[in-house]
Amino acid sequence: MKEQQVWIYDTTLRDGSQREGLALSFEDKIRIAQTLDEMGIPFIEGGWPGANPKDVQFFWHLRENPLKQAQVVAFCSTRRPNISAKDDKLLKAILAAETLWVTIFGKSWDLHVTEGLHTSLAENLAMIDDSIRFLKSQGRRVIYDAEHWFDGYKHNPDYALQTLQTAVDAGAEWLVLCDTNGGTLPHEVIEIIEEIYLKLPDLQVPLGIHTHNDAGMAEANAVMAVQAGATMVQGTINGYGERCGNANLCTLMPTLQLKLKRQCLESMALNRLTATSRLVSEIVNLAPDEHAPYVGRSAFAHKGGIHVSAVQKNPLTYEHIAPESIGNERRIVISDQSGLSNILSKAQSFGIELDKSNPECREILQQLKDLEHEGYQFEAAEASFKLLIRSALGQRQEFFSLQGFHVNCDVGNDSSLAIATIKLEVHGKKLLEAAEGNGPVAALDAALRKALTKFYPAIANFGLTDYKVRILDGAAGTEAKTRVLVESSDGKTRWTTVGVSKNILEASYRAVVEGIEYGLLMHSPYPSVPLPVHSL
Repeated sequence: MKEQQVWIYDTTLRDGSQREGLALSFEDKIRIAQTLDEMGIPFIEGGWPGANPKDVQFFWHLRENPLKQAQVVAFCSTRRPNISAKDDKLLKAILAAETLWVTIFGKSWDLHVTEGLHTSLAENLAMIDDSIRFLKSQGRRVIYDAEHWFDGYKHNPDYALQTLQTAVDAGAEWLVLCDTNGGTLPHEVIEIIEEIYLKLPDLQVPLGIHTHNDAGMAEANAVMAVQAGATMVQGTINGYGERCGNANLCTLMPTLQLKLKRQCLESMALNRLTATSRLVSEIVNLAPDEHAPYVGRSAFAHKGGIHVSAVQKNPLTYEHIAPESIGNERRIVISDQSGLSNILSKAQSFGIELDKSNPECREILQQLKDLEHEGYQFEAAEASFKLLIRSALGQRQEFFSLQGFHVNCDVGNDSSLAIATIKLEVHGKKLLEAAEGNGPVAALDAALRKALTKFYPAIANFGLTDYKVRILDGAAGTEAKTRVLVESSDGKTRWTTVGVSKNILEASYRAVVEGIEYGLLMHSPYPSVPLPVHSL
C-alpha cells in the first residue's frame, strides 16, 4: 500500500439501496457501478448474490463485461449456525458470483449472538473461522465486516476482540469496524481503536471503518478512525442508506484527500465528484441535497453583499477550498439582502459587464427588492433573474404576448383531466389554441407549446422537470399568495423560473412562460449574451 493511502469502498449498490424510498433496477446498478469505476473508486460492493435475482444478474453481467479498474465485491454473512461452510447455500452463491474479493460480516456483539442468532458465543467464533477459511480455500480474498463492533466492544470487549482475532487467524485481509447502530461518538472511535492496537499488539491486518449516521456523526467517526490508523473507509454516494444513512463518501473523500492529505483517488478524479454525486441522485430519482457539503449547489453560494464583495477580492475569505477542485462552482445568490456587489458579480457571470455608477444597476437592485417583497425568490430561479436584467437593460426580446387564458378542470369520475385555452400573439399573428393535460399546469404548458412550436421548433424539446408550490401567507387561507418554481429542460440543460400571484394558475403560468422564454433565448441563433445553465 502507498504511504498515507486510504482505500475507498463504496456500498451504494447494497447499503445505499436500503434507504426508504430508494429502489435500483438492474440497469441502475450497472450505470452507477460504471460511474464509480470511471471515477477511480477501488472497491465497489455489488450486492448479496443469491439474495435476489437482480444481484445475480448484476454479477453475471460484470463477469461478461468487466469494469476498467475497480474490484467488484460480493457481500454475505458468515455461515449459519451448526452447519459447515461448504454446505451453506449463501456461501455457495457467493462463490458463483466469481469475484476475487468477498466481504462477509459476522457478529461482534454477544447480545446479537445469543438473542439474534440464538446460538453460543463459541459457535459464533466457529462460524467466522469456518466461513473465512472456506472462502480462502476457494481462492477468494476476504474483507471481514465486524458488525456492531463498537457496541459489542462497549458491552463485552474481550469477546469482541476474540471475533477479530478469529477473523485474522482464518485469513481475513481487512478488518472493518462497523458502527452499525450509528450511535458511537468520535472520541469513542479513537479510544476503542487505540485499545485494539494495545490489546492485539501483533495485529498485522489493516483496519477499516463503516459508519452510520443515526447520531449525525458518520463522517466525523470515519475521519477519527482514519486518524487512528484505519486505511479503508466504507460509505455511499450522497450518504444514502437505511434509517439516517451511511457515511457520505462525497464528504469524506475530499476531506481525507484535501485536508488530511490521505490519497483516496487520483488527483484529477476529485474534479468529477460533484458531477458523480448529481448523476447518482438522478439515477436513483432523488432530488440532490443542494446544501450538501462540497457537492451541493449551495456549498459555495454567497448571498450577503459583504460576503460577495470579500470573496471577489479573495475567495479564501469565505471558501474553505476552491470549488473547482471537486467540480463545483462559486455562485452569487440574488436576494433582497443583495448589494451592488451581488448584482455586478451575477451579471458578470452572465457575460454582462455593468459599471457600479450605471443607473441600471440601481434600477435592477430596486426591482429585485420590490419583487422579493412581493414574494419572488430569485435564489433558486436564476433564469428569471437573467430575464430581469435583460428587461432593465432593454435587451429582453418579446417572443410572444399573452392575450388571455382559460382553464377548465374535470375532477369527476376519478379524473384530473384539464383543458386549457390560450390566446396569443406571435409576430403580429393572433392565435387561439387548446390542449389537454393531467392537471391545469400541464394543460397550460401543453397549449403554450402546441401554439408556439409552429414558430419556434426548439420548443418541441422543452419539458417541465420539476414543479414546486409554496404558500407565502398561510393565514390568508385560500386567498394566500402563492410562489411557484418551475424547472424546465431541453434534455441537456435545465433552468428554473419563478412566478408569484394570489392565483396559483397565474403564478404557474408566469413561471412556465418565463421557462419557455429562457429556453428560446438559449436556442436563439443570435443570443445577445451568454446564458447560465446547469448540467443535468
